Amino acid sequence: MSPAGRLPRVAAWALLVAGLGLAALGASGVRHLALFGVGLLMGAVLVLTEIGFTASLRRFVLEFDTRALRAPLALIGLTTLAFAPLLSLGEAFGQPLAGSGAPIGMQVALGALLFGIGMQLGGGCGSGTLYSLGAGNGRMLLVIVAFCAGSFLASLQMGWWQSLPGINAVVLGQVLGWWPAALLQLILIATLWWLAGLRPDVANRSRAVWPLWVGALALALLNMATLALAGHPWSITWAYALWGAKVATQLGWDPAGAPFWQAPFQSSALSGDLLQDVTSLMDIGLVLGALGAALAAGRWAWRWDLRFGAMIAAIIGGLLMGYGARIAFGCTIGALVSGIASTSLHGWLWFVAVLPGVWLGAQLRPLFFGQGAQ
Repeated sequence: MSPAGRLPRVAAWALLVAGLGLAALGASGVRHLALFGVGLLMGAVLVLTEIGFTASLRRFVLEFDTRALRAPLALIGLTTLAFAPLLSLGEAFGQPLAGSGAPIGMQVALGALLFGIGMQLGGGCGSGTLYSLGAGNGRMLLVIVAFCAGSFLASLQMGWWQSLPGINAVVLGQVLGWWPAALLQLILIATLWWLAGLRPDVANRSRAVWPLWVGALALALLNMATLALAGHPWSITWAYALWGAKVATQLGWDPAGAPFWQAPFQSSALSGDLLQDVTSLMDIGLVLGALGAALAAGRWAWRWDLRFGAMIAAIIGGLLMGYGARIAFGCTIGALVSGIASTSLHGWLWFVAVLPGVWLGAQLRPLFFGQGAQ
C-alpha cells in the first residue's frame, strides 16, 4: 500500500490512541498516561526490530545455534544495567521501587516448562502474542483468549502450587548490594554473550526495519522507565489472569471462595477500572503501538491461519502459557528479563527450565502444522 493509501488507517489509529490516552489520564492521572505511552513505544520497537524469544529459543535448542541467544542476552544485560541505579536508590518520583523477585521452587520450574511448550505451539510468548496481534495476526486472538483462561485457572490453584517444596526469593542485589550484584551478573551475561557468538548467525530477519541491538537497547530503557513510573518492572501476563477473572465474574463466578483473589492487590484490581491496572494498560498500549508501527511501515495485513491444527495449537499453546506463567510468576518478560535484571535467582531458574519445554513444544509442532514446521 502506498503512503497516501495508509493515511486514513494511520489517522484512525491516532484517534484511537488519543482516545484511550485521555481515558487513561482520566482514570488514574499523568503517571498512567505516561505508562500507556511506554507501552505504545514497546509495541513499535517489537514490530520494527522483531526481537523476541519464541524462534530464538527454538533455534538454540534444535540447532544449537548459540547466536540466537545473543539478542535476548543483550536485552537482559542492558536491562540489568538500567535497573541497578534505580533499585540502589529504592525510590523514584516519590514512590518505592521493587524488582521482580519470586520464590525458587518446583512451581517455577514446572511453570516455565509448560510455558516453553505453549510458546512453541502458540507461536509467540507473552509480548509476542500482543505485538503479533497488533501487526495483524488474527490467530493470536485465539491464543490470548486461551492464555486468559489458563492463567485464571492457575490462579484458582495457586495455594496448592505454593505448598510445593521451595525456598524464599533470593535477590542478589539485597544480599550483595545492587552494584556488586549487577556487576557479577553482567560478567556472567557478557561471558555467555561472547560464547554465543562463536557460530555464525543464520537468522532470517528480512522484515526487520531496525537492527536487533536497537531493540535490545530501546526495550531496556523502556523497562527502566516502567520501573520508575510504576514502581515495578515490565510485566505482561498478570493482565491475562485479571481479564480472565473479570470475564468469569460476568459469567457468575464468585471470587469470595478464591484465596488468590482475596489478597488486597488482586481484589482491588478485580473490582477496579481496567485502565487503572498498569499491566492491562501497558498491554493495550503494546498492541496499539505494534499496530501503529506496522501501519506506518506498510507491513500491516490482517491474516488468520484457519487450518484446524493451527487453531487447536493456538488453544493448547495459550492454555499452557497462561497456566505456566501464573504459577511461575511470569513469562519471558516478567520472569526471565525483568526477573534476571532484578538479580532474582528465580529468573535464572526460569531460563534453564524453559529450554526443555521449548524442545518438547518444537517436537509437537509438526503434529499441528505439518512436517517441516520445526
